[in-house]
Amino acid sequence: MGVKGFVEGGVASIIAGCSTHPLDLIKVRMQLQGEKPSLPNPALRPALVFSSSSSSAGIHVAPSLPPPPRVGPISVGIRIMQTEGVAALFSGVSATVLRQTLYSTTRMGLYDVLKTKWSDPETGSMPLARKITAGLFAGGIGAAVGNPADVAMVRMQADGRLPAAQRRNYRGRRNYRGVGDAITSMARQEGVGSLWRGSALTVNRAMIVTASQLASYDQFKEMILEKGVMSDGIGTHVAASFTAGFVAAVASNPVDVIKTRVMNMRVEPGVVAPYSGALDCALKTVRAEGPMALYKGFVPTISRQGPFTVVLFVTLEQVRKLLKEF
Repeated sequence: MGVKGFVEGGVASIIAGCSTHPLDLIKVRMQLQGEKPSLPNPALRPALVFSSSSSSAGIHVAPSLPPPPRVGPISVGIRIMQTEGVAALFSGVSATVLRQTLYSTTRMGLYDVLKTKWSDPETGSMPLARKITAGLFAGGIGAAVGNPADVAMVRMQADGRLPAAQRRNYRGRRNYRGVGDAITSMARQEGVGSLWRGSALTVNRAMIVTASQLASYDQFKEMILEKGVMSDGIGTHVAASFTAGFVAAVASNPVDVIKTRVMNMRVEPGVVAPYSGALDCALKTVRAEGPMALYKGFVPTISRQGPFTVVLFVTLEQVRKLLKEF
């Protein structure tokens, strides 16, 4: 029973992740809007940096440019297709497959095991508090296992927004060829530890998402069936899963924004990192862009989280029926 839960959850998660990947990519690009790139300061001319003259007349200060206008998810999607091609909407999909294989298979399987052990043997249900606890535990373990793939996915999705000269892996080629190339490049250029950059954020986000998503789905499904609103079919699965997706999106978006920015930052030897950690990133983001910056990308988040959760649970229910005899 335990192994079957891992297989069912893994298959459903991979299908859901691949089918909603373009929405996830748009969400990542929107979450990075307004973030200042870590480029050398162009304010001083190199010839004058070491000049002994203290006169400000010889210093050429670069004019401050207004921040670029923020655009919505449709505009972001159109811009990606125009500048990078339609195939760019699936940048990092190999990392998505690996991430779902590691992260979602683990969290879905563990949640299923805990649900089986903690459910009332007579009614087959368990209290909401236990569902949330099971989700927190399963999500945290799954995130720790899948963090390298998560970092690689963010890097691959964000790569297209960089100038071409900065999009290079450790072999000197532009862009990443796949998730293996992304992980290898990061490990060689920034150290193996970079593969777990933002892991605390990933774990926190996964605990929130899993607890809100899985517990909400089970809770809403039970409520619909108990009240006799609908029978146990696709209609019930869609209604419960979409509601669960909305709850998960609202709860996780702030952590997701910070996670995306911390994972995407590139740390070069001898250069101060843009952020010293999650809290520093959160403070700098709010100070520079306002509190609502933590909900950047919320429209594509809910646009992705809703369909993802619907596809996930509808597929999961169908896979369970297919594997019922095994």
